[in-house]
Amino acid sequence: MPRNALHDIKRSLDDLIGEKVLLRANGGRRKTIERMGVLEETYPSVFVVKLDPPDGSFKRVSYSYADVLTETVELMLCKDGSNVRVTYTEN
Repeated sequence: MPRNALHDIKRSLDDLIGEKVLLRANGGRRKTIERMGVLEETYPSVFVVKLDPPDGSFKRVSYSYADVLTETVELMLCKDGSNVRVTYTEN
């Protein structure tokens, strides 16, 4: 995986910190996890999403930028009543 692609994904997520996102991730055994949350922080290798669980408690999950690149994890920015998928495209 190209290093610059991961850096580009991190940079695009840096701009979205604090935004509400829909997270869709592979949960294994043909299960897909879909949860709402807030992009809380980005680190050099991972990003953290604070989920909004149904019971009112909070849970944090982290994924690598490679997960976004390989589409193991999909992020949708929830803004103005519409969802925009966060993706990486090569120039």
